[in-house]
Amino acid sequence: MLAPDRPPPDAHPARLILTLSLAATVGLGIGRFAYALVLPDMREDLGWSYSAAGFMNTINAVGYLVGALVASRLIQRVGWSAAIRGGTVACVAALAVCALTGNFFALSLARLVLGIGAAAGFVAGGALAATVAQSRPERANFLLSLFYAGPGIGILSSGLIAPFTLQHFGPGSWWIVWWALTLLSAAMTVPLFLVRIESGARFSEGSHASFRILPVLIYLAAYFLFGAGYIAYMTFMIAYVRDGGGGAAAQAGFWGLIGMSAFVTPWVWRRVLALDRGGLATAIILGTNAIGAGLPMLGHSTAWLATSAVVFGVAFFAVVGSTTAFVRFNYPHEEWPTAIAAMTISFGVGQTLGPIVVGAITDALASLSYALNVSAALLALGAVAALCQRKVGPAPSSH
Repeated sequence: MLAPDRPPPDAHPARLILTLSLAATVGLGIGRFAYALVLPDMREDLGWSYSAAGFMNTINAVGYLVGALVASRLIQRVGWSAAIRGGTVACVAALAVCALTGNFFALSLARLVLGIGAAAGFVAGGALAATVAQSRPERANFLLSLFYAGPGIGILSSGLIAPFTLQHFGPGSWWIVWWALTLLSAAMTVPLFLVRIESGARFSEGSHASFRILPVLIYLAAYFLFGAGYIAYMTFMIAYVRDGGGGAAAQAGFWGLIGMSAFVTPWVWRRVLALDRGGLATAIILGTNAIGAGLPMLGHSTAWLATSAVVFGVAFFAVVGSTTAFVRFNYPHEEWPTAIAAMTISFGVGQTLGPIVVGAITDALASLSYALNVSAALLALGAVAALCQRKVGPAPSSH
């Protein structure tokens, strides 16, 4: 939503972007997604319904949406480094609160703060990473993909820690997992304080450019459906694996495969992301995402679950990239901030509603299978909607 002038001149681009990606690792990979790993134990120990358990990711998504919407003003007020570092430190503090209490209100507040902090770090870090990447045009896509691998690192690392910690300490040990993840996140935050983040940055005045919603309404709907569908899978899938008899190794393996998928995403989708044909690229990736989400319907076998994790993960990490590419292909540079803001709002509303709605369906039908079917269906519907999106023509002249 903002545009810095130039990257810090004294930093190696790949190293700087990898360091910036730690904000996404902590805020999203651990702060948002690791909750799925402790959800089953927290739900049983604290006596929650699935709706209550889903609400914890709903309130986190509300925080992220609020944070994303105020990010530009926040960075303008406190600066780039304070937004990235402060947002990430807020995430670490909120993770510690999750370890300290089982009070529903306090946990909800912590998840809200996690969302706001994650958005500040991700939006500011992403804007700087994009600028650094553009300083090396021949390697821009690869460099930017390093930043978006951040959540994958968080998913992979938390997947290696949480299931085995729960297995070792037994039922009711969810708070120990939160402490372990807090310490890991604190360690990952340190490099953000050791690198020079500030650049000669200013804010683009293009945010007031005319942006017409009607021509992309169906694309916004597709992105909304992705937000609702993916977050339901990422919230409840570990509970599904556990309910099917999957132990610590199965849970760690499943979550780790999703995380590792982030690292192959740029190569898998490179040609698809280059397609300048309306919503086609997004439709292909969302369709793949839906297939991955639907595979568990075919059984609890290790092979099916592993395939689901890989197929879902490879597509999941590429959808945001396809949306960014859509904006770049269809709008002049001065309209990018407004267009990306519109996409962010649509996606944010979707991922806010997804967990609590799917949790309510699970409570009503007493089976996670129905909930995951709904998740896959939402993603498939999103793919169909994206497929119907044509290229956006130039805005009609006002003269």
